[in-house]
Amino acid sequence: MRNLFTLIGKELHLYFISPVAYVVAMVFLAVSDFLFYLQVRGISELSSRHMMQMQGEVPQLIVHEAIFIPTFRNMSFVLLLIMPLLTMRLFAEEKKGRTSELLMTSPISITQIVFGKFFAAMLVYLLLLILSLHLPLVLSIVTEISWAPIFSSYLGLFLMGGVFLSMGLFASSLTENQIIAAVIAFGILIGLWIGGVSGANASESGIGEIAVYLSISKHLEGFIKGLISTRSLTYFISMTLLGLFLCYRVVESERWK
Repeated sequence: MRNLFTLIGKELHLYFISPVAYVVAMVFLAVSDFLFYLQVRGISELSSRHMMQMQGEVPQLIVHEAIFIPTFRNMSFVLLLIMPLLTMRLFAEEKKGRTSELLMTSPISITQIVFGKFFAAMLVYLLLLILSLHLPLVLSIVTEISWAPIFSSYLGLFLMGGVFLSMGLFASSLTENQIIAAVIAFGILIGLWIGGVSGANASESGIGEIAVYLSISKHLEGFIKGLISTRSLTYFISMTLLGLFLCYRVVESERWK
């Protein structure tokens, strides 16, 4: 365990001495805040028009459905675009700098190497989610909101991030070029993201059902709406473990070269 924590600390240090983590955080928060502002402004204008038309009778708008469901959908798509940037260097940089050979010959197991890098990336990702909590907190000052679906939405985003990061880690283990690693990761993630769209067109076939099940957006939708299902929990955990297993196999094959 000591080796694992040491590796996590090393990776976190590398994250915060490079501009990547700061750029990713800035882009994520700026875009999420802007889209949230547009959503709130649009709902406010719509509500004002209804008040004028209905002579002061305020329509019963469900805040989560009107504001937070679109906001969390937007956040998930932004994360899809930027998450490969968090993982692209994890193994690729080691290979390019020839430090992977030193890492492979050190008294650290492959499992510790993979999980150490993964947990470090997850901690950075968790920090991004915590920083975005100001959105519901600010809105709660001016209106009453339901926290239960917001909690489930953040849980869904957290689990989705596990899949994104494990697949990105796998992509980074395949090459020493960080840009190629990011492109491979993005290709895998976009494939999982749009799987439900292609599957819906062939939903009656077995392949269509599999494509729908493999769709990240399909499983995330339930969490965003406040529904936590064991089916979706199993999906996110299984896909995360699959990405880590594939990464483990690639790293293990290189250790014995």
